[in-house]
Amino acid sequence: MSDLIVLGFDHVDDATKVLTECRALQKEYLLDLEDAVVVTRDAQGKVHLHQSVNLEKAGASWGLLSGGFWGALVGLLCLNPLAGFLIGSAVGAGAGALSGKFSDYGIDDGFIKQLSDTIPPNTSALFILVRKSQPEKVLADLSQFKGHARILQTSLSPEAEEKLKAALGQVAAAQAKT
Repeated sequence: MSDLIVLGFDHVDDATKVLTECRALQKEYLLDLEDAVVVTRDAQGKVHLHQSVNLEKAGASWGLLSGGFWGALVGLLCLNPLAGFLIGSAVGAGAGALSGKFSDYGIDDGFIKQLSDTIPPNTSALFILVRKSQPEKVLADLSQFKGHARILQTSLSPEAEEKLKAALGQVAAAQAKT
């Protein structure tokens, strides 16, 4: 089962920096990300979603290949495989891009938009869906962002959430307030 972690940042580019570090951890097989989304809110208050998986491009690519194949096959039956390939590729790419635009993968876009409305202007948030991780090594690496990130929401167990808070420097801040 995957875990959702949403971190908020005071600067627009901080979420991207943490995502870059998470991708480096993924290359070292310490973290397995299912999905990641960086959300930024500009000075005018407009929210921008930066998806890690572009479903429009993936759908268009798959549609191009499958449409080209089926178009060439039908064109072969009609004695014009080149025209069938071209028409099939164009229709397949368009249909694939359209299906990619209307499909949702990983973290629910409605949830992302709803939570993104709560972040202040000139800030950012990182939504990550984690399949597996090596928590001790990941937390040790992410502690370099201590004081820069705050937890907005998680589906982690209470113990794991406390460890994440400690790595991000939130435990000391919470205890200082009491």
